[in-house]
Amino acid sequence: MGDKTKKNLNYELAFTHLQNNQNISAYNLFMELAEAQKKIDSIKSALLYIIAAECKSRQKKDNDDETLEAGKLFLNFAKKEDNYTVKSAYLCAAKCFLKVGDHDQAKKAYEQSKKLLPPTIESVRPVVIVEDSKAVILKVQSYLKKLGYNDTISFESGKDAIKGCKELFKNSKNPIILLDMGLPDVEGDVVASKILEEKLDSQIILITADEKTSKRVSKTIRSGVTAFIQKPFTLNDVKDAMETVESEYSGL
Repeated sequence: MGDKTKKNLNYELAFTHLQNNQNISAYNLFMELAEAQKKIDSIKSALLYIIAAECKSRQKKDNDDETLEAGKLFLNFAKKEDNYTVKSAYLCAAKCFLKVGDHDQAKKAYEQSKKLLPPTIESVRPVVIVEDSKAVILKVQSYLKKLGYNDTISFESGKDAIKGCKELFKNSKNPIILLDMGLPDVEGDVVASKILEEKLDSQIILITADEKTSKRVSKTIRSGVTAFIQKPFTLNDVKDAMETVESEYSGL
């Protein structure tokens, strides 16, 4: 009979004893299993010690030693890691220490658990493309998709863009706005001004064939535009502009 098969039989036998209230036999087996797991799986070992402690409790016997050992195993496991996944191990350790009356250790373990915060899940923000050329819209969308931005909304006129951005702001969205300067109805600098009036911290990337130093472009940039892309542009140009925007956003 292999070691694994024997171990499985021991587990089954231990739980059978426990179910039948044969608590002394169950205790001995659970302690044997707990000791065997100590160097292999400290969490499993700790749980086995807790079950062994329950066996002693059923016999009206003190089970502080087993509970304390479980607490130490939980704590040692938690100390080996430094991330949110071990928060529950700290809490289990605290509970074990509290049960045996070691309030100082319980408090320390609990305080450690409070320091562990769940990881922040970064959500990719929507991107608004304001451009009257369908070909350019498709090009920008293609580049954005390669950069991980799949949620895009496009407007082919300035008026629609202003209205659409207002709706997004009302719904607590904070889009990145790629804005063409040469729109058929309202010039891009006016659109930028209207959007910034609506939401001062809006992040706008200006897209234009004009030089950055041209009077109209430089004035629009000074009004609060975050980044600038000059036509014709490449994937790297879009990437650099998006990184500038995201870098500023993370610092807000």
